[in-house]
Amino acid sequence: MISKKTQYGLKALGYLAAQYGKGPVLIADIAEKKKIPIKFLESILLLLKQNNVLESKKGKGGGYFLANAPKKTNLAAVIRIIGGPIAMLPCVSLNFYTKCEDCDEVNCGLRRVMAITRDATLKVLEKKTLHDLIDGCVEMEIGVI
Repeated sequence: MISKKTQYGLKALGYLAAQYGKGPVLIADIAEKKKIPIKFLESILLLLKQNNVLESKKGKGGGYFLANAPKKTNLAAVIRIIGGPIAMLPCVSLNFYTKCEDCDEVNCGLRRVMAITRDATLKVLEKKTLHDLIDGCVEMEIGVI
């Protein structure tokens, strides 16, 4: 399962994707509309800004907005920024690899299955973008896997 932090981040990004091109959005508006604790949301949005997913404007008319069009940012990249690895085991992670202490990687059946799971998950998350997170978006393909 994804963490609450990742879930909140994706919900906020979906809201910002729906507002794309309309100017900056106040953090309080995002928190209220998506029912996210504002203090938690502040740290998530700051992380996304530091990783060039978001930009912000200070002062009157300020707030957060997407750095790129919603269809240009895939979900795999965002999940890695907010939540870390997509793989279910550290020994199959592409970007956060760590050898399992008790594992013979060459012969491990669990590792083989989790690598297949990772690949299938990545196949979906790399094709899906922030645009797909917009509430009411009906362009989603059902049965992608």
